Amino acid sequence: MTDCLFCKMVSGEIKPDVVFEDDRLLAFRDIHPQAPLHVLIVPKLHIANLNELDDADLGGRLLQTAAGLAEQFGYAESGYRTVFNCNNDGGQTVHHLHLHLLAGRRMVWPPG
Repeated sequence: MTDCLFCKMVSGEIKPDVVFEDDRLLAFRDIHPQAPLHVLIVPKLHIANLNELDDADLGGRLLQTAAGLAEQFGYAESGYRTVFNCNNDGGQTVHHLHLHLLAGRRMVWPPG
């Protein structure tokens, strides 16, 4: 998609603060962090939201990458949160599937 913010990051048109990249995923720091560690993990293929995800392997890879990054940054033991927002009422503001990884502070429930 030509007007998708995250597609522009995947293509290199916009340079995010990348913390991980492989052949299918890009992970970068959120520009408005809600925790000391706030990383977004996005598929390189444009998928609008969780409802559109039909690849179980990619879904698993998103979650495994989040767990690996939590370990890498030292939060696996103390704890972290992963969040998919889906569509407007779910809080999704960029309509390209992305997984939030948040850590470094105590999380509350309900989240908001």
